[in-house]
Amino acid sequence: MTIDQAVQWGLRGRVVIVTGAASGIGRVIAETFARHGAKVAALDVFHDGVENLAEELRAGGAEAIGLSCDVTNQESVRAAVTAVADHFGGIDVLINNAGINVEGTVEELEDSAWQRCFDVNVTGVVRVCKAAIPYVKESNHGRVINAASFAAIVPSIGSAAYAASKAAVVQFTKVLAGELGPWNVTVNAYAPGMIPTGMNGFAEMPKEAQDRLLGTLTLRKWGEAAEVADLLLFLASDASRYITGTLIDVSGGKLATQIPAKAYEAMATAAGAENTSATQVTPSSIA
Repeated sequence: MTIDQAVQWGLRGRVVIVTGAASGIGRVIAETFARHGAKVAALDVFHDGVENLAEELRAGGAEAIGLSCDVTNQESVRAAVTAVADHFGGIDVLINNAGINVEGTVEELEDSAWQRCFDVNVTGVVRVCKAAIPYVKESNHGRVINAASFAAIVPSIGSAAYAASKAAVVQFTKVLAGELGPWNVTVNAYAPGMIPTGMNGFAEMPKEAQDRLLGTLTLRKWGEAAEVADLLLFLASDASRYITGTLIDVSGGKLATQIPAKAYEAMATAAGAENTSATQVTPSSIA
């Protein structure tokens, strides 16, 4: 991988922290920012994963470090964020991508599972923000970008802990945007939709289950991590300087209408009618 010659978002030299960067969407986010010339600090509880990532990014010409960081531990968070600021001389962009999924009906859900979900998905975000805020305030391009989820908009059965935690992130984002406005720091959240990852297992589901889920999308295809990363490039850039306190849905229009699959059914029906008409043999066409 090499750094793009034309850096359209003006992020070259900006210091970007990405939590949960060892795999999945977080890894793609880190790789994307590195390609656009940012100085990337990849943080994750899985140290080997982010160290390997950092080595790959450096091999491609980027400035990058990988640091161990457990977002459930304040001392771990403080040490990692301080190390980033010391290494690069500051922090411009914080991307809180780290998160976990907890499933189970309210009746079945253990208190410990609920607490674990909130400790990572909500309090973990708060911890990292608290540690990074002093540095982001000093930046001329301060950005905080928090991972929410489409579940914060429309939850699923059995997702009470996860959906509630992500809804909490949305409200936290709005409050933090208000608090950091005087320093010209923007704070936004993003809501990925159906992007296959190891955590959700969408791509491994039986075809019928996949079809049922895809039928809820206006753009009837699985999303890609790169499509999330592209949104974050915009939110981290000066092009988004007047956008703050928002939740941006990057879900392919999931449930934008009640039954988006009807449009695809209508298209298939129309295409079938055209094919039938084109292949009909009429008396005048017989030699």
